[in-house]
Amino acid sequence: MTHVDLIIKGGTIITMDALYTIHEDSLLVVDQGRIVAICASSDCSYTAAKTIDATDCLVIPGLINTHTHLPMTYFRGLADDMVLQDWLQGYIWPLEAKLVKPQFVYDATLHGAAEMIKNGITLANDMYFHMGSIAEACTKAGFRVIISEALLDHAMSEEDRKTCIGTRLKALKAEYQDNDLISFSLAPHSIYTCTPATLKRCGEVAREHDWLVHMHLSETNQEVENCLKEHGKRPVEYLQDLGFLDSRCLFAHGIWLNDEELELLAKSHSAISVCTDSHLKLNSGFAPIRKMHEHGVTYSLGTDGVASNNNLDLLSELDYTAKLHKLLAGDTTFLPAREALAMVTRNAALALGMQERIGSLEAGKDADITILNTHDLECQPLYNPYSQIVYAMSSRQVRDVVIGGEVVLDGGHLTRVDEDELIDTAKRYRRDILSGINQ
Repeated sequence: MTHVDLIIKGGTIITMDALYTIHEDSLLVVDQGRIVAICASSDCSYTAAKTIDATDCLVIPGLINTHTHLPMTYFRGLADDMVLQDWLQGYIWPLEAKLVKPQFVYDATLHGAAEMIKNGITLANDMYFHMGSIAEACTKAGFRVIISEALLDHAMSEEDRKTCIGTRLKALKAEYQDNDLISFSLAPHSIYTCTPATLKRCGEVAREHDWLVHMHLSETNQEVENCLKEHGKRPVEYLQDLGFLDSRCLFAHGIWLNDEELELLAKSHSAISVCTDSHLKLNSGFAPIRKMHEHGVTYSLGTDGVASNNNLDLLSELDYTAKLHKLLAGDTTFLPAREALAMVTRNAALALGMQERIGSLEAGKDADITILNTHDLECQPLYNPYSQIVYAMSSRQVRDVVIGGEVVLDGGHLTRVDEDELIDTAKRYRRDILSGINQ
C-alpha cells in the first residue's frame, strides 16, 4: 500500500476533463499538493493521513474567479445604484486615495480570500494595489491568487509607473518563487486611465517575460465612443495597433465588442472575463457571449469586486449568466449547464494560461478541489449533476475546499483563519471608512 496525504471517497467526481468524465464509487487521491490518481474504490492501493467522506456530495474542480479586486471587500454596499464613472470618480478613487495602505489591503484581502474559499473558489485573478500585502494575506488564508498592480497614469508618478511595470513585479516574483499559491501579472487598468506609451510598454514587458496582462476593456459604451473620438478606432483595434494583443491578455468585461473586434481577439492570445452581476448592477450592458462563442474567443466568469457586485458567490453568478444568455440568444439550448460550468473551471484555467495545472480533476494537476453537499432539500432529487450545480446550487452547498492539497474549508469551517476575528476587523474598518467619507 502507498501512503498519501489525502483521499476523498464516496462522492461523485465531476472531472471536467476533455471528455467530461464522471466517476462514481471512486477515490480521489492527493499527495504533496497534487492529484495522484482517481481509482475505483475496489482497486484502491492507498492509505492516507486524512480521509474525507464525500458521500452525498459532488466533487468538482475548485472554482476559478477570473476577475476580482479582493481588497475592495471593505467597500461592499458603500456606494450602490450609481453610474460607473460617478461611482469610480465620486466615491471609490477618492476613498482609495485616503484609505488604501498596506495594512488595509492585507486585512481586506484576508477577508475577501476567506469569503472566496467559503464560496468554493480556489483561485482568483486579482487587480489592485500593494501586491505584497495581497500576497501575504492570501498565503495566510491558503488561497491561490494571481496578483497584479493596477496602473493608473493619473495616480502615479512617471518613475513609480516605470518601476511598477518592470522592477517591482520582477522582485516580487523572485520573492515568492517558492510559494506555489502566488503568481503575478501586469495590469494596466484600462485604455482610458493609461496613456498609449504606458500600454505599449506593458505589452513589451509582458512579451519579454511571458507575463499575463490583466485589463478592463469595453465595459461601457462611453468608453468605446471616447476611444473613437480620441484615436479614431475602437478599443480592440487601438490595442492591436499598439502591439498590445501580441501579449497574453485577460480582458475583464468586454461588453461592447463588435464582430471585428471579436475576430481580432480570437486570432490573438486573448480571453474575456464576463462579470454578469456587476454588469447588471452598474447597467453597463450584456457581454456578447453568443458572439464570443461563435468567433471562438475563450470566455470565463468573474465576480468583479464586492463593491460592484456585492457578493462573491460564483455559483449564483453562473446561474444568472447561463439563464440570462439563453434569453439574450433567444435559444434555450445555448450555454447548457456543462458548458456553463466550464466557464469557472477548465475554460477559466485556459483563459489564465494555467490549463496544465488547474481547471480539471486529473492525475498530475494541482489538488484544487471543491466538495458540494447534495444532502439538502433544494438539491434533491438529483438527475443531472451539471444542471444541479449550475441551476440549483449556490455557496450554501459548499462543504469542503482543498487548495494545493491542503484542506482550507472543512465541513464549512475555515481552517487557517478565524472567521469571527475577520468579522470584528471588518466592523472596525467600517468606522474608519465612514469617517473618511465625512471628512
